[in-house]
Amino acid sequence: MPYLLLRAAALVSLAFFADPPYKYYLTGNAADVQTKTAPGFALVGGGQDVDSVFRWFLLRSGGGDVVVLRASGADGYNSYMRDLVPVDSVESLVVATPEAARDPFVADRIRKAEALFIAGGDQWNYVRVWNHTPVSEAIQYLIDKGVPVGGTSAGLAVLGEYIFTAEKDTVTSAQALANPFDEHVTVGTDFLRIPAFKNVITDTHFHARDRMGRTLAFLSRMLEGGKLSEARAIAIDERTAALTEADGRIAVDGEGCVYFIRARKPAEVSKPGVPLTFHGVSVYRVPKGGDFDLKTWTGHGGVAYTLDVENGAIRSTQPGGGIY
Repeated sequence: MPYLLLRAAALVSLAFFADPPYKYYLTGNAADVQTKTAPGFALVGGGQDVDSVFRWFLLRSGGGDVVVLRASGADGYNSYMRDLVPVDSVESLVVATPEAARDPFVADRIRKAEALFIAGGDQWNYVRVWNHTPVSEAIQYLIDKGVPVGGTSAGLAVLGEYIFTAEKDTVTSAQALANPFDEHVTVGTDFLRIPAFKNVITDTHFHARDRMGRTLAFLSRMLEGGKLSEARAIAIDERTAALTEADGRIAVDGEGCVYFIRARKPAEVSKPGVPLTFHGVSVYRVPKGGDFDLKTWTGHGGVAYTLDVENGAIRSTQPGGGIY
């Protein structure tokens, strides 16, 4: 065989046997099953997993195939989930590159899921790599179909209509309050469309990492330009979840609290390089056993208070002035 033909054959052989651009881990049955699912959203604040939260989420799969989507890591959820609830399979997909996000196998596995969980990591990888690809289209397909979807930490960060993208890495409350236009305050949108979370931004690891200040800065940025009549946040402590029905009714589970935060008018002072002044932001803090309705923006079993930001400093109406 001529040299050029031999070389071409060798290249074809190498391409055929090349590793795929994604990583795939399967625990359970490889065959596809179809079960009756119940819609819902498990918003998990990060930290160690809470069994009762994952049972709520997994039971909504109807015992079907569960897909865990991530941009780093491996199969850490596979055995945990399958041991917790008898589902048909748990499949972990690590989609870390644009090539992986365009691979037909990845979108096919997501679309065939009876439950989808987005793991923690770096949400900028999710926005940068997955958005406007078959991956984000497949996630939206599941949401529209009524398949349960959940996310923890970075996976929670991308479930709201608005997203702290972390494009320039994370931001602290001190940075955001001192300058709500700091380059690290990156608020985006146009990733997923979940009707219950319209005009909502989420935040994670909330009390443990003192993120109230930065969430207030996010809300002030959302209200810039008059596009919104109000801006909302759902901020969740570690080892805590907001278990959300499709119609926006939420039950809180876990060890901490969920904070429902609403601003109904723009900040008084929100300018580049100037500390934030932002008055009249309402908070409703809900512990385990409490509930909240996003449609009426009312809840039970929680505590209501108001926050004002004056020249970058937060003041609270709670006794003792606590902001959490």
